[in-house]
Formats: sequence, structure tokens, C-alpha cells
Amino acid sequence: MRPMHEMAIIVPMAHQHSSQPRLSSSSHEEDIRLLLAPRLAYFEAVARHEHVTRAAHELSVPQSTLSRAVVGLEADLGVALFARSGRSVSLTPAGRTFLSSVERALAEVGRAADSVRADADPASGRITFGFLHTLGSETVPGLIRAFRADHPGVRFQLVQNYGEAMIKRLRAGELDLCLTSPVPDAPGLVARRLDEQRLRLVVPDDHRLAGRRRIRLAEAADETFVTLEPGFGLRRITDDLCAQAGFTPRIAFEGEEAETLRGLVAAGLGVALLPPPAVARPGVVELAVTAPRAVREIGVAWLDGHPDTAPVAAFKQFLLARRGRLLPD
Repeated sequence: MRPMHEMAIIVPMAHQHSSQPRLSSSSHEEDIRLLLAPRLAYFEAVARHEHVTRAAHELSVPQSTLSRAVVGLEADLGVALFARSGRSVSLTPAGRTFLSSVERALAEVGRAADSVRADADPASGRITFGFLHTLGSETVPGLIRAFRADHPGVRFQLVQNYGEAMIKRLRAGELDLCLTSPVPDAPGLVARRLDEQRLRLVVPDDHRLAGRRRIRLAEAADETFVTLEPGFGLRRITDDLCAQAGFTPRIAFEGEEAETLRGLVAAGLGVALLPPPAVARPGVVELAVTAPRAVREIGVAWLDGHPDTAPVAAFKQFLLARRGRLLPD
């Protein structure tokens, strides 16, 4: 990586009176970085070659620029890093101590640069993708498989969570995209509706309603419900649908997994409003809800104005192109 040019004025060390203040114990950390960071690569190259001309040639910078940078670094530190003999130099004891840390710092910067370039690579980059637990068993694996048919080298970092937690991580820059429900409408976010999923009233197979195929939700007003915890999108939808049906559900248990709730229903501990399972579970009957219209909208969200890497942009377009056919039949 070509270093930035340094504009300090060269002054022989024995007669130097730098106009820049030397670092002191009261200097702020950001001041230290601003003063030292641009010169570290120059220092490392001179230390490795023990020759200013050869180091300048390697870095493709003028020799005078390199000399000024090293002299300025010594002035800022208040320590001689090199003993000079013409164009040749050798490290002082302080220079050797400083070099050890500089080499580690530059190596870490190099690894970080390689990592972000790799993540942005169109063919093999990384996408950090968040999604609801209830979409993890079938929907998300199918989407990734279909996307990677045309982008086989792209890597995914997958994050399962509930809606509010994913939006928080999206805002913190920890996710590129998230698949969530309800579709968020919030400042700073862009969200697009992709599909909707019918919810069913799940009852034990020996329940009084188990022989029915359809039900109005108001008919379950006297039932005990098992639901997801507050903060989960499906919990909010459950509360809203029950309110539309004219009642507030009596909650016996709050959990974090839809399949746990199905198990509780099978054990006779309540009823639940849930999306269809990937695999039918014994011990329960799933009834279509005719009123109110029991669906949840599934959407994709991202930060407004946040620049996309090539793989993220490709996956976003892939998801948007699947509007209305996101979910498995």
C-alpha cells in the first residue's frame, strides 16, 4: 500500500527546533495516532533496509520525503531512533524497541486491510445476514442455496434473533441485512415487504376444537395461550390479532422458540398462534383462522444510506426479486 506523503521540514537532529509540540503524558490518544501513524511504515522500511535510498525506492517516495518523515517522527517522540552514517542508518536501542511494536502494528493493519478487501470481493465476499428463528429451519437455507447457485464463493455469517434485537444490531452496523416481521417502519432504516405467511391456531389433538379445520379467533377467547416473549414480532402480532378479535389472551407461558411452544401445546398447556412448521408435529392440530385475517408480513431491512459491498448488493437484489415467492409452498 502506497504510504501518504509527509510534509515536515528536514532539520539536522543536532540543531532541530521542531515547531510541532512533542508528545507528553497529557497528550490525548487521538493526538498520538495523528502524529505517529502516517510515519510508521516509513520508519519500518528504513529500519529494515538500514539505508534511506533503498527504503525510498521500495516505497516509491522521494528520498527527501522519507528523510523528513523519519526526522519528524523522532522529533515527535523526543527520542533518536537511528544512528546515521551518510545514507546508511542503524537502529539505536530505543529504535529497536520501537520497531518491534511497529512491526506488530503494521502487520495487524495489513491483516485488517486484507480482511475487509476479502469481505467485499464480488466472488468470495461475506454477507452478515440476520433472520428470525422461525425462518431458520427451511426458508433461509433455501434462500442461501438458491443464491449460491450463481454466487458459489460468497460466504454468509448468519445471525438468528428476534425482531427488536436484529434491528438494534442492524443500527449498530453488525448486520448487512435482516429478514424480519413485522416489516419495520423506523427512521434510518429501509424496509421492503417480501411475502406474507398465514398463521394458524395450534391446539392439542384432544382439544375440543381439534375436529375443526377453520376457526374464528374469537372462539378461542377463553383459552390459555402460550406465546413468544415480548419483543418478538410474532408476540406483537398475536396480541394485535387477539385485540382485533375482541379479547386479551391469558398467557400461561412465554418462550423464545416456536417449536417449544408447539411442544407445550402438544402437552396440553395451552394454544398458540404460529406459522406453519417445516415438519408436521404429532400431538397437535393446526387450524386455519378465518377472522381476523391472521398473517404476518416478512420483509428485508437495511440501514438507509449504508454503502453495500458487491456481495451484499447482489444478495439484496436477489431477495427483492423474490417478492411474493420468498417462502416455501
